[in-house]
Amino acid sequence: MKEIDKNHMDRFTIAGTNIDEVKRQNERSGLSYNQVKEMLAKTTGGKGTWIYSDTNIEEVKKKN
Repeated sequence: MKEIDKNHMDRFTIAGTNIDEVKRQNERSGLSYNQVKEMLAKTTGGKGTWIYSDTNIEEVKKKN
């Protein structure tokens, strides 16, 4: 009986979340967290997003 309970605990969190199902859904979910951060940085700007920027700073300085 304890072995069955152990297997059950390996697949579900204490709150009842099916860990394997969450992993399957994550694989099919689309963009990763970092991909979303990059997309938002390129489209909306924001603090600390310069590493994702494709803006040419020198070109902007010339225009101003």
